[in-house]
Amino acid sequence: MQQRAAIARALAYEPSILLLDEPFASVDAQTRADLEDLLLDVWERKRLTVLLVTHDIDEAVYLASRVVVLSASPTHVKEVVPVDLPRPRDQITTKEMPEFAHLRAQVFASIKAESSAGAGAPSAGAAAVPDGTSGSAAGRGDGVTSHKKPDVTSGITREQE
Repeated sequence: MQQRAAIARALAYEPSILLLDEPFASVDAQTRADLEDLLLDVWERKRLTVLLVTHDIDEAVYLASRVVVLSASPTHVKEVVPVDLPRPRDQITTKEMPEFAHLRAQVFASIKAESSAGAGAPSAGAAAVPDGTSGSAAGRGDGVTSHKKPDVTSGITREQE
């Protein structure tokens, strides 16, 4: 319930981008699935940019338009995996698709190759990004972030009113 409230609070500002940092990590599997579907529904209705950071490969592939695999420190983009699974997505039907399994294996292989090389464990980030949107944000500490008007100064982002 707290994560639903955090998402609703962020959406109340009518942001152009929604940043989520492991927002479903502390919930049980059923609640996680429900929140993932809620996020997809919000994305479909609002068509806002969503950037989700997660270590859950299934979550990344299920939610994303593309998955960005990051390297270990110093972090850089290791691979961008386009996710062309049909929408609307369904927890059971989508995850049973051979294409889902292939994408999951591709992301896992990229992560495994990095960790096998002794460089540490990279992260997988999921981005559900409609065309033509961009931005930056400042966090609130609840794993959910939103913004309206970005201003980037000397590499530091801040939110303008």
